[in-house]
Amino acid sequence: MGKYRILKTEGRAKRAEFETVHGTIQTPVFMNVGTAAAIKGAVATEDLERIGTQVELSNTYHLHVRPGDEVVKKLGGLHKFMVWDKPILTDSGGFQVFSLATLRKIKEEGVYFNSHVDGRKIFMGPEESMQIQSNLASTIAMAFDECPSSVADRTYVQNSVDRTTRWLARCKMKMAELNQREDTINRSQMLFGINQGAIYPDIRICHAKQISEMELDGYAVGGLAVGETHEEMYYILEETVPFLPQDKPTYLMGVGTPANILEGVERGVDFFDCVYPSRNGRHGHVYTNHGRLNLLNARYELDDRPIEDGCGCPACRRYSRAYIRHLLKAKEMLGMRLCVLHNLYFYNTMMAEIRAALDEGRFASYKKAKLEGLISESGC
Repeated sequence: MGKYRILKTEGRAKRAEFETVHGTIQTPVFMNVGTAAAIKGAVATEDLERIGTQVELSNTYHLHVRPGDEVVKKLGGLHKFMVWDKPILTDSGGFQVFSLATLRKIKEEGVYFNSHVDGRKIFMGPEESMQIQSNLASTIAMAFDECPSSVADRTYVQNSVDRTTRWLARCKMKMAELNQREDTINRSQMLFGINQGAIYPDIRICHAKQISEMELDGYAVGGLAVGETHEEMYYILEETVPFLPQDKPTYLMGVGTPANILEGVERGVDFFDCVYPSRNGRHGHVYTNHGRLNLLNARYELDDRPIEDGCGCPACRRYSRAYIRHLLKAKEMLGMRLCVLHNLYFYNTMMAEIRAALDEGRFASYKKAKLEGLISESGC
């Protein structure tokens, strides 16, 4: 079981550290998303070390489909496979139940899928998800859940949440069994439960209380950033997070923009992940402290400045906006790679700044100044 220690608080915001078998995680933390055991955009493991990555996140469903979790196990687990010795969190595959809606059928025992790669039939339930994640040997495994749509009706959401609670009990039992086996690679694998309930605060709170009694290693808030407004998301966090154990890490799944992260930290969240920095980077959209830039714009054709003055990322230390724009226009992979590296460095650096601000008791003023700088974030 991971050891979670709160070092400082400011309002509901927490500065903590979380000990794991693969190293201690300083929180708040942004996990860099490598869905299929690699960050999209030709980012290597040594790049992750250079840009200050603490935790890499991979996806159970995608690795089960390709190359197969049994293959990864035979090669010594995910850490050995991708040559990364720091913490890895694996998503349970539950979100794919939501995102692959046209290809699935949900039953009490689990979910019947058609693979998005070759159409073959797949069954995944709580036990299967735990077995796959045990084969992958990640540091933290996520419980198998259903992520109901934010616009689903109340009856559907309540039934879905009840089933997710039953699935969580099965996940806990299966993981305890797997961690006792001699052939399990990581017998210290941890389990995080997931709070669901769409945008119904009373369902969320009731579910938070139920799963808090299960004595898990950490707790996630799932099913947000899936269509609801930012205001609705912040309201649900305000209502729900106080009912999750304060002596365990809290993870807001799939979130988000720099502004979302600042708001999440203020509401007591420790862990974040999102595909935005890598996805936006691959399309030439880069984050700066003065908003987001679209490097494909003509205005950068002769711009010999780095993406952001003073930035220590591999792109800004060497290359100009004009050169990176040229690479993107020429469809050279290096352009994507440099933008992704910059964006992940920006996120990782922002999290280090947040931790320092919390250490020094100035998070409120840091957040205000940062948000003022990011005002044009959705823009240029």
